[in-house]
Amino acid sequence: QVQLVESGGGLVQAGGSLRLSCAASGTRFSINTMGWYRQAPGNERELVAVVTNSGTTNYADSVKGRFTISRDNAKTTVYLQMSSLKPEDTAVYYCRANVRVIGLYWGQGTQVTVSS
Repeated sequence: QVQLVESGGGLVQAGGSLRLSCAASGTRFSINTMGWYRQAPGNERELVAVVTNSGTTNYADSVKGRFTISRDNAKTTVYLQMSSLKPEDTAVYYCRANVRVIGLYWGQGTQVTVSS
């Protein structure tokens, strides 16, 4: 059973930084794209950033220049370094992994709250 375990959320003041981590386990198949999505109350879940297993990245326009996504050498952990945080970044952040052969998996979500 594939598991994605997220950590690193919390409460931070505007302008501050947080680093999210998401570790994947429970599969012998390699993981293609990993990414972060977020969902604020009353809103749909939206893409924040994704990274392929070759290192190609893509970001939502709203976070470009402030957030950086990366993966470890084993390609099973993805990070999201968030800087210059704004109140509008407040949301539950979800990790997603596209596991070769068996499909998409989501983490349980981690709350990020940015106070003004």
